[in-house]
Amino acid sequence: MLVNCVAYEHGSRLADLSVEEISDYLERPNCFVWVALRDATPEELDKMQEEFNLHELAVEDARHGHQRPKIEEYGDSVFAVMHLLDLVNGEFILGEVNVFVGRNYVLSVRNRSQQHFLGVRERCEREPHMLTQGAGFVFYALMDAVVDRYFPITDKLESELEDIEGRIFSKGAARSNIEGLYELKRKIMVLKHAVAPLMEAAGKLSSGRVPPACANSRDYFRDVYDHLARINASLDNIRDTIGTAIQVNLSMVTIEESEVNKKLAAWAGIFAVATAFAGIWGMNFEVMPELEWKYGYPMALSAIGVACVVLYFRFKRVGWL
Repeated sequence: MLVNCVAYEHGSRLADLSVEEISDYLERPNCFVWVALRDATPEELDKMQEEFNLHELAVEDARHGHQRPKIEEYGDSVFAVMHLLDLVNGEFILGEVNVFVGRNYVLSVRNRSQQHFLGVRERCEREPHMLTQGAGFVFYALMDAVVDRYFPITDKLESELEDIEGRIFSKGAARSNIEGLYELKRKIMVLKHAVAPLMEAAGKLSSGRVPPACANSRDYFRDVYDHLARINASLDNIRDTIGTAIQVNLSMVTIEESEVNKKLAAWAGIFAVATAFAGIWGMNFEVMPELEWKYGYPMALSAIGVACVVLYFRFKRVGWL
């Protein structure tokens, strides 16, 4: 679906266009066209390929979707894939935006995501002196908007980790903690798969040979690269902390099991002493001492009780009970 189709000249909005008018404005000097599509149909992509003379391999990637984040050059044009992450009810919904950038055009195709880029267009139009840099600056603004939306997600994941860490030393929470940590680790990997490849690709836009369409905005792409590097470092730290938390949690499980084993062993020892006394006096040999004594039975029970009480306080003193 077509969201916007606008021509810009000398940093100012020139006209809203129909798709058929695009090729006419592309021929004008100092003019570039910015088109935004959402969940584009194959027919719409074919039409855009015809208007902008897009490379067939880039169009094929945009048509099939589910691509790894990347930035590729096709002649004088650039094709970029970026992941859009929506965190809904604690679960990630993965979308993507494909951006085609040429000397005098920008085409963005958003798929499977509710995130929009209307704010990006407004920002660019508020800065006409920056918009004079052309399509490269628009590409930077789109990429910057995508990357900036990763920061709140990273902060939320860090908060989830802190909540789980606060429950690690709570008794009876071991299973739920481990489940929460592994679920958090899965989310981290989804975000990591969006950030790490894009960071590697963004580095090519700020150093070495830069594509002509992005040459005027090299410094701005360096800023995007720095943001991605910060997010990537934060994700690595969170992942390392999750690994440590899992180990600590497993150690707490072992300690809790050890405490249970100690209690079971202590009670088993107490009952073993009582069983030993009862077993000895229950053999009923004729020559056993105190067998005919009228106080023998109370004395035996008292001896068993005293032995059990002594053992109980002994185990209590050493912390087994």
